[in-house]
Amino acid sequence: MLGEPGGTYHFEFTTCRHHPVLPTPTPDDLIVFFVPDRQEWLQRCQTMESAGFKSVGPFNPYWEQQGRTFEDHDGYRIVLQGSSWNNRTE
Repeated sequence: MLGEPGGTYHFEFTTCRHHPVLPTPTPDDLIVFFVPDRQEWLQRCQTMESAGFKSVGPFNPYWEQQGRTFEDHDGYRIVLQGSSWNNRTE
C-alpha cells in the first residue's frame, strides 16, 4: 500500500496467483504527481529515468505543458507535473 498515514486514500497493489490478470493499460491511464518545486521536479524526473522508466509523449498534450510522462514495463503511465494541483472548476 502507498498512502499518507491517516489519509483518506491509498494505492493498493495486489496480485493473485490463482487468477492472474494481464496488464491492459491505455495511454490515458495515469497516476499524476504534482511537484511544484522546479529542482525537486527535475530530481524526480532523473530518478524515474535512473529507475528504468521510459519517457514517453502523453496521450493528452496538456501533460507536456508543465510535466513529463513516464511508462513502466507493463505500459502504465505516471506523470510528474511541475506545478501545483489546482482543484478549481471554472
